[in-house]
Amino acid sequence: MKNHHSLMLLCIVMLVICQNLGNVEGRYHFHKKQKSKTSNIVSPAYAPSPEDPISQPPDYPPPVPSDQSYAPAPSDMSDPGNSTTDCIFDVRSFGAVGDGDNDDTAAFRDAWKEACQVESGVVLVPSDGTFMITSTIFSGPCKSGLVFQVDGVLMPPNGPDCWPKSDSSKQWLVFYRLDDMTLTGTGTIEGNGQKWWDLPCKPHKGPGGSTLPGPCESPALIRFFMSSNLVVTGLRIQNSPQFHMKFDGCRGVLINRLSISSPKLSPNTDGIHIENTKSVGIYNSVIGNGDDCISIGTGCSDVDIEAVTCGPSHGISIGSLGVQNSRACVSNITVRNAIIKDSDNGLRIKTWQGGSGSVTGIWFENIQMENVRNCLIVDQYYCLSKACRNQTSAVYLTDVTYRNIKGTYDVRSPPIHFACSDSVACTNITMSEVELLPYEGVLVDDPFCWNAYGTQETLTIPPIDCLQDGMPQSLAENSLYDC
Repeated sequence: MKNHHSLMLLCIVMLVICQNLGNVEGRYHFHKKQKSKTSNIVSPAYAPSPEDPISQPPDYPPPVPSDQSYAPAPSDMSDPGNSTTDCIFDVRSFGAVGDGDNDDTAAFRDAWKEACQVESGVVLVPSDGTFMITSTIFSGPCKSGLVFQVDGVLMPPNGPDCWPKSDSSKQWLVFYRLDDMTLTGTGTIEGNGQKWWDLPCKPHKGPGGSTLPGPCESPALIRFFMSSNLVVTGLRIQNSPQFHMKFDGCRGVLINRLSISSPKLSPNTDGIHIENTKSVGIYNSVIGNGDDCISIGTGCSDVDIEAVTCGPSHGISIGSLGVQNSRACVSNITVRNAIIKDSDNGLRIKTWQGGSGSVTGIWFENIQMENVRNCLIVDQYYCLSKACRNQTSAVYLTDVTYRNIKGTYDVRSPPIHFACSDSVACTNITMSEVELLPYEGVLVDDPFCWNAYGTQETLTIPPIDCLQDGMPQSLAENSLYDC
């Protein structure tokens, strides 16, 4: 009987041990090419000085910017880089070489395919390599919590002559149909843009200033398309052939602590471009490039931009909107606690004649200007050629606030320029604590206004006597402005 009890006890102990072993094994995901599971996911390196204007980003999606009382607590934002997941797919384990010359595309696609199929999977680009891949679409849907972590250098082929003929020349990295995905790391995404910038086609100027008619099909570096609940944080992104980062048809985007850079004269190299995208937060980032540091296209709403340093660049732009008589809708955009320096424009809204729709609920607050042309500009006559003609319809601009905008401007242009449509006035423009002085030279005290209505809550420097009080007597059919 005693032996019988001992045998039963031994069976129970063995059963418990087997179950525990099974649970441990179930937490790991092995691939036949994988060499090691010792890699750790680390949060992006970022050590701001005490003077840096650090803003604590909210969890996505960010609040509606018009809610100025929102004050996120430090616990509102969790750092995806602190994940301790065991599902790490190092691209070297899939055959990536990382010498900057070999094509590592196949390894990246294989690693993505595996990571996509598990919860909190991580595609890891290790810090000890430079990885070249060709134009690739990383598509979903995938399991939630997917992380694409770049700790080394990731780059496309070097210029148009090296670009595979079978690949799209309009985009390089595309993330498509994803939900709850993070792009992060301590590394660099290098665009190898110089040879694209030298193409002798518009808007590029080739060697010796030569230019040929027709657009250039230079690739955007990173594109998120039809995706939601996205986080992009910590990376250095530089020298894109065209736009550095685009978001099309997305919802719930959090961008935090990015460095985006390209030369001042690099053409069409917008830093961050969003269109048809809602609930966006852009925080604590430094952007210097050859075009808009942030551009906001049609279909965008609830966009919150804070603690961004912009320049050299073409400033922060809404538009262009309404091209080819199209309808454009933009609402609830906030830019605050930002620095714009050495830029061709500051805060810009640009629309084409002949468009429809509206731009409404725009709030610019606590902006420091340093040597900026066209600090505050509304241009409803935007045109890229001499062939544009006057049209009666326009995108309706209303409810725009400029509050505590101070600094210096380049005297080659008036610091304030509100050129609104002949037939559709701009309304409800609010000016408060706007003080702009010349960076060098003599004070330019003649801001330009055309068909612009609004209120001055405080005296403006320079004085803006051309802003009309009240509202225009009539507007065109309201249906043109419905969004």
